[in-house]
Amino acid sequence: MGIPVGKLALYTALGGLRPSSCLPVTIDVGTNNEELLNNEFYIGLRQRRATGKEYSELLHEFMTAVKQNYGEKVLVQFEDFANHNAFDLLAKYGTTHLVFNDDIQGTASVVLAGVVAALNLIGGSLNEHKFLFLGAGEAGTGIAELIALEVSKRTKVPLEETRKKIWLVDSKGLIVSSRKDSLQHFKQPWAHEHEPVKDLLSAVKAIKPTVLIGSSGVGRTFTKEVIEAVSSYNEKPLILALSNPTSQSECTAEEAYTWSEGRAIFASGSPFDPFEYNGKVYVSGQANNAYIFPGFGLGLVISGAIRVHDDMLLAASEALAGQVSKENYDMGLIYPPFSNIRKISAQIAASVAAKAYELGLATRLPRPADLFKYAESCMYTPNYRSYR
Repeated sequence: MGIPVGKLALYTALGGLRPSSCLPVTIDVGTNNEELLNNEFYIGLRQRRATGKEYSELLHEFMTAVKQNYGEKVLVQFEDFANHNAFDLLAKYGTTHLVFNDDIQGTASVVLAGVVAALNLIGGSLNEHKFLFLGAGEAGTGIAELIALEVSKRTKVPLEETRKKIWLVDSKGLIVSSRKDSLQHFKQPWAHEHEPVKDLLSAVKAIKPTVLIGSSGVGRTFTKEVIEAVSSYNEKPLILALSNPTSQSECTAEEAYTWSEGRAIFASGSPFDPFEYNGKVYVSGQANNAYIFPGFGLGLVISGAIRVHDDMLLAASEALAGQVSKENYDMGLIYPPFSNIRKISAQIAASVAAKAYELGLATRLPRPADLFKYAESCMYTPNYRSYR
C-alpha cells in the first residue's frame, strides 16, 4: 500500500487535495514469486497471478464500481502497472472514465516541460531537435509521444511526421522498421526506416541526437564514450538520465558535466548534489513527477473535468516550463525550485482547468474568472488551531 498512500500524501501536501477525498487502492491479483507464496507471513493473495480474461474482468468490475459509487468526475490514477496492462487499460478507460497513468503521462509531461524550458539554454525550436531514447517502455514511449504531440501542435505538422525525429533504443538495439513485426504495439510507431543498430553508442553515432533521454532503469548506460559522442555533435547537449533510484541512473551529474567538459544541460530522475567543474558550480534539476501530477489532479477536480485529453498534459508541461526563472537558468536548471511547489501546482491546475473548459470537458459552471486564484482558494492547507 506504500505506493498509493505515498502518492495521495503528495496530492495533499503539494497539490492541496483534501485527504478525505482521497482513497488509496492496491489491486492484488496474486504473485508468481515462489518465495512469497511459501512464506507463512505473506499477507497478500496466496495464488499465482491472474492474467488475461480473469484480470481484465476484475479491473472492469473495479472501474465500473468506482464510477457507480463516486460518479463521472472521480479521478482514477493508474500507477505501477506492467507495460502491456498499462497501455491497454489507458486505451480502454480513457474514453469512458476520468483516468490517467502517471508512469506514462505524468512522466511524459514533466520531461516535456524540462525539454521546453531547456530550449532557452540549448537554443533552437523544438522541431529542430533530434531525440534519442534509451528505454522504450511506458516512460520512454510516453515521453516520446508527448514530445511528438507538442511539436505537431506548434508546427501544424501531422503527428506521423513529427515522430520521425524521435528514435528509441531498447534491449535489442535501435527500433527500426525491419523489426516491426516482432515489436509490442506501443513500440511500433517508433520503428523508422534505418539499418539495424545493435547498441546505444552506435545509435548515437548514426542518429547524432541533440537530446539524449534515458528511461531504461539500467544504471551507468550513458558511458564516457556515449556522452563524449553526443557532446561532439552539440555545443550544449541536453542529457536527461531519468531512471531512479540513483543506482539505476544512466549516469551521474558529475559524469555528465565532466565527460561533456561542462557543456551538458543535465537533469535526472534521482537527486544529485551540486558539482564543481573547472571552477564553476553546476546545479542539476530533478525531473520528478511530483512537479506535475498533484497540480494536474487539482486542475481536473476544480474544473469538474470528465475526461483527460492530451492537450491538458501539454498545458501542464507548458505551465511548469513557464515557472523557470532567469536565476534558475543562470544556474543551469531547467526546473523551478521545489520549494515553490504549491504555487507551481496552482499554476498547473489553472492551465489544466482552462484547457478542460476550452475543450468542453469541464462540468463546474460557470467558469471562475481567475482560475489561478480559484485553484489557490480550493487548496487544502493543514493549519491546525492552537487552543493554548
